[in-house]
Amino acid sequence: MEPVLCLLPSPLTGPASWHQVAHLLTSRGARVVEVPLPEGAPRTGEDVLAWCSAAIPGDEDVVLVPHSNAGLYVPALTMRRRIAGYVFVDAVLPASAGQVPMIPAPRYDIIAAKADADGILPPWTAWWDEDISSLFPSAAVRERVEREQPRLPLSYFAEPMTIPAGWDTRPGAYLAFGETYAEEVTDATARGWPVRTLAGDHLHMLIDPAQVAAEISALLER
Repeated sequence: MEPVLCLLPSPLTGPASWHQVAHLLTSRGARVVEVPLPEGAPRTGEDVLAWCSAAIPGDEDVVLVPHSNAGLYVPALTMRRRIAGYVFVDAVLPASAGQVPMIPAPRYDIIAAKADADGILPPWTAWWDEDISSLFPSAAVRERVEREQPRLPLSYFAEPMTIPAGWDTRPGAYLAFGETYAEEVTDATARGWPVRTLAGDHLHMLIDPAQVAAEISALLER
């Protein structure tokens, strides 16, 4: 039996970003699990791991398909579930072992200034000073995504993520949207993984879900 595809959304944006791709992959015959939103915003990385682990089948082989900073959680999930492989989609690609920051230090300093008096950050789409409307195909889709966005505490980004050794011995692949994760593309290529790059922005699965679903399917076959 083919492994279950588990689509991991960024804890910053929620699962709405994956809905259309999930539907298309299912129509192609794949068995797909979408990780739903937890009840309440996660406070720590362990909260996110518990949220993901609860949604991932524990008795079947799984291929993880993380987006954005959900990639940080793939190593720990390989220790908790039967992970057969992974397709990173415009996602953080962790090192083979050690500790990595939840967010690069320069970005942490920027978002720290946006936290309220209780140390709570605004939703992800309110982090940016520039216009990000081009990330969404319509105002309605943007509204649907924003409805799901949690407000995370700044402290969530202060603790590093521990990467267990041996997590990346399974087959992997990488799908990039544009050049945002150029270093990850280089890393994935050096690991010998199949890599594809689409011309698009960070939420390209919302703009062209059919193309993204097709590319994920092609990488799975490779």
